[in-house]
Amino acid sequence: MRVGLLIYDSLDSVSGGYLYDRMLVDYLRRQGDEVEIISIPRHSYPLQLADNLSPALSRRLKQANLDLVLQDELNHPSVFWLNQRSNRMVADLGRAKVVSIVHHLRVSEDHPSWQMRLFRRVESRYLRSVDGFIFNSQTTRQTVERFTGSQAPSLVAYPAGDRFQSDISREEIVSRAHQDGQLRLLFVGNIIPRKGLHTLLGAVQQLPGEIATLTVVGAPTINRSYSNAIFKQVAESNLQSRVRFLGPLNYEGLADQYRAHHILVVPSSYEGFGIVYLEGMSFGLPAVGSTDGGAGEVISHGKNGYLVSPGDHSQLNSLLVDLYRDRSKLAQMSLAARQRFLEHPTWEETCAAIHIFLKNIANRQVNTEQRAKSPIPQRTTENGDP
Repeated sequence: MRVGLLIYDSLDSVSGGYLYDRMLVDYLRRQGDEVEIISIPRHSYPLQLADNLSPALSRRLKQANLDLVLQDELNHPSVFWLNQRSNRMVADLGRAKVVSIVHHLRVSEDHPSWQMRLFRRVESRYLRSVDGFIFNSQTTRQTVERFTGSQAPSLVAYPAGDRFQSDISREEIVSRAHQDGQLRLLFVGNIIPRKGLHTLLGAVQQLPGEIATLTVVGAPTINRSYSNAIFKQVAESNLQSRVRFLGPLNYEGLADQYRAHHILVVPSSYEGFGIVYLEGMSFGLPAVGSTDGGAGEVISHGKNGYLVSPGDHSQLNSLLVDLYRDRSKLAQMSLAARQRFLEHPTWEETCAAIHIFLKNIANRQVNTEQRAKSPIPQRTTENGDP
């Protein structure tokens, strides 16, 4: 197949969604498919809407001679109308199908009501303009179907957590949990409001100093105003000696942090899935995520981590105190986290399922049943049904 992937900026951008896209591109190329990256500069939202009128973008798509167009759903403002223009784009691409990779929807985030009205209209039109979907979770699939009523061919293909190929032993996990001293908490994610770092800091502020320290790994440059508010929160709460900011880390540096900490805490207001939770679990870290979104498809509350209500730092505080006091419970949850990771499909398995699905879409065999391995007992068909 000759496939085009439409994204904003560079495929090397740091986020779970871009990691998913990179893993898929690498797999397709290893299978002999040609993959062209069609990159659009990331603009403000009004300029993204204006991309639909860009002669250069339209011309590039027409001239690419593709069998299939993959679009990261993040790009939806730039192509929602371009996709729909009387299907001319599809015709000009030699009847190439358009498949959207959906990590989570913009309308699942918190925005002012006046913005949400516009976002809902644009995003719904985009979702109705494509020929098929690749979803990162059942939660994302269900959200799209409730939002649009779309029954387009789809595949639920879960992200994986085996990027680091951690070989941590059971003995190391148990020994780490029983070490005397503070709980070592780890936050991994870009410093943006949705990731909930302010909630975590609120919980840490309530903890006596001897209970926990926090390490923050993630870029502070994406939302400067929020990052500045976070630094101010740390200063005003006198947490400078207990919170350290490492910025974004390379592969080896991040693996070292996973291995050195006790608990991964990313209390996002919403995650379509949350690759970071699985990656932490590969090192035996119980994960703390949100009750909203897809985190519950990997985190079993009280078994391999906790699910907390968005913004509830008091609940989070109570759970952390409990694990500090009960190291046997921490060890048990840490082992359960590692086991959860071991039971999950690998990137190779996930991308193989996507590859088959894409070939069927490209060949118009949309009724052929394909199955993606799921981290829950039931397997899912290409339409997302058990």
